[in-house]
Amino acid sequence: MTPLLGMTLEQLQSLVTELGMPRFSAGQICRWLYEKRVTGIDEMTDLSKANRDKLSAAYQVGRFAPSHSAGSKDGTVKYLFPSGDDGMAVECVYIPDDDRATLCISTQRGCKMGCRFCMTGKQGYHGSLTAHEIINQVLSIPHADKLTNVVFMGMGEPLDNVDAVLQAITIMTAKWGFAWSPKRITVSTVGILPGLKRLLDETSVHVAISVHSPYHEERLSLMPAEKAFPLKQVFALLSQYDFRHQRRLSAEYIMWDGVNDNDAHAEALAKILKPTAARVNLIRFHSIPGVNLRTADDSRMTHFRDLLNSHGIICTIRQSRGEDIAAACGMLAGKTK
Repeated sequence: MTPLLGMTLEQLQSLVTELGMPRFSAGQICRWLYEKRVTGIDEMTDLSKANRDKLSAAYQVGRFAPSHSAGSKDGTVKYLFPSGDDGMAVECVYIPDDDRATLCISTQRGCKMGCRFCMTGKQGYHGSLTAHEIINQVLSIPHADKLTNVVFMGMGEPLDNVDAVLQAITIMTAKWGFAWSPKRITVSTVGILPGLKRLLDETSVHVAISVHSPYHEERLSLMPAEKAFPLKQVFALLSQYDFRHQRRLSAEYIMWDGVNDNDAHAEALAKILKPTAARVNLIRFHSIPGVNLRTADDSRMTHFRDLLNSHGIICTIRQSRGEDIAAACGMLAGKTK
């Protein structure tokens, strides 16, 4: 059965026309899917019984619950969703924080990028999620009604699955969808240039770039994507857009002891970021098997932050969440523990 969840208004208009239903019924279906968040076609009570039967013959809502969950001592919850027919799974992470509730969602099963420090990348690539699977993560966790923000920072490279990601963002932000402000959404990327340009041109969501080193050779040793999409080219593109007002650009920077944590790195990073009004999130490294990197200590991270601030770069140290359940940055691997 084909899922309705993940379809846009335009797609649903084509669908109902093919089924001989009134064109306006597409808007009704959107309301049931994305506003009222039903789980079955029979619940769409302003559609006639005959039209509900037409839909049910070949379609279903397509909501499905996570198969497992794991709770952290800090309140973070990791959810595991089945994906595909090969036993693979993807994870999303619910992060409550005072009056904010953020969901970190996945876009792929595994990842092609092969970043040295990322558990997801060590899995290899096993396929991209559909808009249906992406939206289902947002709607099918127990805390769905509490969410204030969504970040595309889970398993996979979002802009390697750009069509599905843009479709999901359209559903989240359209009046016929969730009707969210784009400012509630952040997309993280290593900097895939064709996808990044589309994201910048077709949406107003926040953007986060995985930087991790300002130097080409060093970044290449950590992130193979640097070869195809050098950081200087990524920020040359970003400098053409305005991030001085509501739309925010962030540089994600994991700090490793003795690797990228000295003053020269901070100076070089500030030089790259200055033309774009980007802010920096410093991130502690969370150890993963087979990787001989160590996180920088707190005093070094504080010094690095203060040095960037002195150059006019807004810089904060991100609080680690969910490390005890392998839910922190770089630790997602389709496992509950």
